[in-house]
Amino acid sequence: MTTHKTEDEVEGRAGQLVLDLSIVNAAVDAAVARIKREQETKEALAQAAIEYRAELERKERTNGKANGHDTGNKTAGNTNRFNWRDHVFTAAELQRKIFPPVSYCVPDLIPEGLTIIAGKPKIGKSWMALDICIAIAAGRFCLGERKPMQGDVLYAAMEDNPRRLQRRVDRLLSPVSAQWPDRLTLANSWRRLDKGGVDDIRQWIESAGSPRLVVLDTLASVKPIRTQQGYTEDYESLAALHRLANDKGGSIILLHHTRKMEAEDPVDTVSGTLGLAGCADSVLVLARSSQGTTLYVRGRDIEEAEHAVSFDKVGCRWTILGNATEVHRSNERNSILAVLNEATDPMGPSDIAAAADMPVNNAKQLLHKMVTAGEVGKVGRGQYVHPSRVNPATPDNFDNAVTNDRNTR
Repeated sequence: MTTHKTEDEVEGRAGQLVLDLSIVNAAVDAAVARIKREQETKEALAQAAIEYRAELERKERTNGKANGHDTGNKTAGNTNRFNWRDHVFTAAELQRKIFPPVSYCVPDLIPEGLTIIAGKPKIGKSWMALDICIAIAAGRFCLGERKPMQGDVLYAAMEDNPRRLQRRVDRLLSPVSAQWPDRLTLANSWRRLDKGGVDDIRQWIESAGSPRLVVLDTLASVKPIRTQQGYTEDYESLAALHRLANDKGGSIILLHHTRKMEAEDPVDTVSGTLGLAGCADSVLVLARSSQGTTLYVRGRDIEEAEHAVSFDKVGCRWTILGNATEVHRSNERNSILAVLNEATDPMGPSDIAAAADMPVNNAKQLLHKMVTAGEVGKVGRGQYVHPSRVNPATPDNFDNAVTNDRNTR
């Protein structure tokens, strides 16, 4: 009885194991089938992606050939629409291109593009910029004998209020004109360049009949505020404005300050990093020294120059006098002649330089040139006199000349 029961239990357990094993096998088979289906799906998706990319490349090559450009082969993963082949040209192609001449905002001084005019505070940058704006809008001369092409102008004077701006315009216009130009658009506020300011300028340019110039006074009022300051940040702060100026073919002027520290290169005195000057097409530096005031110019489309300038405090207008070196040399020559004319005895270069308030080396060089030109008399080694104090017949007989001169007094 017991034996039969044990055999029945063993058979029952065996049958259960067989059933469990069949269930496990079925589950394994199902898992294997599922994994196989997933693998096949992945392979199908990968193949579809390859075919899709191939189709995109085929279409790009077709479009490129239709436009006259063979796009060639690309890497499988590159679906970027930018194609460097659309942006290159050969030297022979460049040789055959015909470009219009460079357009100038102010003839032979400020060309089209982005320009920075820098100078110390209160030196007169705003007066210069406003005079240029009025000259373009009203069709008159500025900076002496320079007459710009007439057109529409936008002048954003962020450091002035309407009352002060009215006084400035009145100072420049009232003595010569009762009618103020309606082609000059004025503003006392403007959005920063990265906050919509560039788009606002673009809209004004597109709405104006004949836009010629935009002036932003000053750069600090519209420059993007950055947590970090460096060459890249300064360059990028003006990049959008630079592109706009060159795309539209007009002139945009930024008024900016120079730093306190002097530099041998005037461009190095522009406040900030070289990223500002590097981005601008032209840089003008207005500076004052013991020799006078100069306007230094350097740009991509204009030759480097340094002009001597003067400011009329009555009319509040700047005038370009000529080449700075020549003008200052002429001023120094006059100073030397004035000193010698007042002298009762021959003078040496050091005494002349001190009396004329100029460097000794400048005095020595000028004295040598003036003696050669007959503008100054030399009566001994390192001794100079006014030409009127020398007897033409005996130029070295200064004692007699001085004695005769004293006796006639």
